[in-house]
Amino acid sequence: MSLLSTTSLVKQFGGLTAVDEVSFEVDRGETRAVIGPNGAGKSTLINCITGMLEPTRGTVEFDGEDITGVEPHDAVQRGLSKSFQTASIFPEMSVEENVEIAALAAEHGSFQLNFLRKRESFDEVHRISERMLDAVELLDQRDHEAASLPYGDKRRLEIAIALASEPEMLFMDEPTAGMSPGETHATVELIEELQDDLELTILIVEHDMEVIFRIADRILVLNRGRVIADATPEEVQGDPEVQEAYLGGVEL
Repeated sequence: MSLLSTTSLVKQFGGLTAVDEVSFEVDRGETRAVIGPNGAGKSTLINCITGMLEPTRGTVEFDGEDITGVEPHDAVQRGLSKSFQTASIFPEMSVEENVEIAALAAEHGSFQLNFLRKRESFDEVHRISERMLDAVELLDQRDHEAASLPYGDKRRLEIAIALASEPEMLFMDEPTAGMSPGETHATVELIEELQDDLELTILIVEHDMEVIFRIADRILVLNRGRVIADATPEEVQGDPEVQEAYLGGVEL
């Protein structure tokens, strides 16, 4: 049974159609990738699903409920969370405080800015923060200033922040962007561990085809806003239209 589905989703910016009649489904527990050349509409599609952008028309359903055009905080409350293409953290706060802020917002919907002075009263927030930092292997750095982390660990922290709402579905936008080969390998291993340990449904936009072919159960391929393939990694690799869109007919 699908957890997420879109039906004839369209997003236009003036005369430009960035997402063009996109219909697809994501099954519960699946790792689904969205790929395509630059400008294909990948991030715009994710932003329409997560409430960052309002679709021009079409529908988005999550767990059987129409969530088309909901605000981002409403999407989080319903069980969707997103990690961004560039790390989005509070650099002068500790690693743990960054995750606590996200956990508190998800738990209570809103909070006072002085809540960190009374953190001992937020037992559930502590529990969630520790669990997610442990999941991304940053628990032993909980007291470090976030700004002091290496780039790869900042991206791990950003994933922990996204996980702090304990989502049913995690959206990942270019999680390995700017990473060294070693950091990319560690991030792929982390995603695989999250799949196993937290039983997440994951929708990932990623430019690195080796990463996609390793972790994705199915791949949605966009070109100029339209779906040109929706299949397994093996089928996508051999699809002539996908090869043409990416490399002028050269096999992936």
